[in-house]
Amino acid sequence: MQLTHYNTDFTTRTFPITVVCNNITNAPNIGSLFRICDAFGVEKLILCGEDIPLGRKMMKTSRATEKSVDFEIRDSALAVAKELKSEGYQILSLEITENSVPVHSAKFSAEAPIALVAGDENFGVSEAILNESDTIIHINMYGQNSSMNVVQATNIALYEITKQLL
Repeated sequence: MQLTHYNTDFTTRTFPITVVCNNITNAPNIGSLFRICDAFGVEKLILCGEDIPLGRKMMKTSRATEKSVDFEIRDSALAVAKELKSEGYQILSLEITENSVPVHSAKFSAEAPIALVAGDENFGVSEAILNESDTIIHINMYGQNSSMNVVQATNIALYEITKQLL
């Protein structure tokens, strides 16, 4: 028998993780980010940038999770990263760089809350935020493309982070 969220034995849990979106403005991507933040028990979602679409297209994808995920909209992801860092958060950026580490080999700790920064659909995480980051993580890729959809990448990162924090 296929199970639903009404008859699974999953334990509801919230992890000390805040997802910070650096200029993600595609409505279906934002809706999907709400869903995965709900699925992985993320403490907060912070959407940063101008013209964040929270309308019908976003809600169609989010499937009402925007009602259960704590979120806020801010102008600057860099300002948020600096603020969270000053509050003791570990700043993790999800980006492929010359000194990023594969997400599966990174070690995550609940000793300090985590801010996971996900980048713009076209340009990734800004250089200024990368410079503020404690760790830059990437997902190893084996095909011809050098990037993947921001939602899919965030999904993989949250899976690995929460798996280690259990």
